[in-house]
Formats: sequence, C-alpha cells, structure tokens
Amino acid sequence: MFGKEVKVFMKGQAKESYLSLKNRNDKEAQILLKSINRVTEILKSNPQYGDPIPKRLIPNLLIKENIQNLYRVELSNFWRMLYTIEGTQVDILVFVLNIMDHKEYNKLFGYK
Repeated sequence: MFGKEVKVFMKGQAKESYLSLKNRNDKEAQILLKSINRVTEILKSNPQYGDPIPKRLIPNLLIKENIQNLYRVELSNFWRMLYTIEGTQVDILVFVLNIMDHKEYNKLFGYK
C-alpha cells in the first residue's frame, strides 16, 4: 500500500501489558490478545488505521519521549492501544507505546 514494508514493535508499557496478558488464562485476557493481534495485522497493511490524536492533546509524558505523532485504536472491553509511526527510506516502523484499559487511558490524558 505504501510501497514500503511496515514493521510493528511493542515498546515499554505496551510490551509489559502484552506479556502480562499472555501470562493470564482468563477469558478477558484471551479476548484482548485476539483484539491486539488483529489490530497489529491491520497496522502492517495500513499504519494510519487508528484515530490520529491532535498534537496539542499528546500527553507530556509522551512528548518527553520525543513522540511526534500519536494514534489511538479501540480494542475489546474498552481498552485502548496507542502507537506512533516513524519512517525510513526502506520501511515504516509502527511502535505500540501503550495498551491500557479505559481508566488508565483517561488518567494519561487527564480526563475526569
């Protein structure tokens, strides 16, 4: 689609959440993992699949990590996945930064 290979990586909090979900055997964890894996496959063919978050709304915590763009994807059970896109001459890199429930998401963005 973009003429470049798209690679998706889990990073930081997202990687921790993903591994934590993989270590659980409950139904919610299995549903979330299926949802995360489905979205990851979609991102490989369409990295701009998620909803872009306006720059002025990107949390300071992520700005400090030099995040220039941020996208949100809704997962099962009101969970959210946040990711950023970086490109090189050869490929497009999608870094999944956060996988969180709605409560954590609201806290990160300062919503009440």
